[in-house]
Amino acid sequence: MKKLITVMIAVSAILIGCTNSPENSKQNIELIKNYVQSVENLDYDAMETILDDNYIGYGPSINDSITKKLAVEYWKHNVDFIYTSIKYNKSQNAVVIVDSGKNEGEWVSNWAELTIVYKGSEMSATIWANTIYQIKNNKIIKSYSFYNEADVYDQLGFHLGFD
Repeated sequence: MKKLITVMIAVSAILIGCTNSPENSKQNIELIKNYVQSVENLDYDAMETILDDNYIGYGPSINDSITKKLAVEYWKHNVDFIYTSIKYNKSQNAVVIVDSGKNEGEWVSNWAELTIVYKGSEMSATIWANTIYQIKNNKIIKSYSFYNEADVYDQLGFHLGFD
């Protein structure tokens, strides 16, 4: 019996150590849902509110990075000149807690299928995208975005000569 109790305590300790912080998980997912909604609404003012002043975004290419100031300016330009609409057709979120290292903290990963309609031609592209957001004090402080840029160009009729 003593052995069984010891095993149960050990298993409980392991399981407790592997859980996310539920008090922040719902709040963090809600923050990302609000951010996704601001993207769909092309609302760069809401984006500016959700992003931390020290925000840095990476991707989709390996050497791409952007600050909050540039991200908001970029969205203003896109709303004025590039995008008619962005629609998240499918969107799923998962909470991840990184417990050590350079990226320690609370993260939400968003997997989505997006359809983007472009101004002028009204051409569209549908992409699979994954963006991972680090959250601190109910603000997005860092993100990594991944999607296939070449696929977007192909859908819009721009071919890279690999046919």
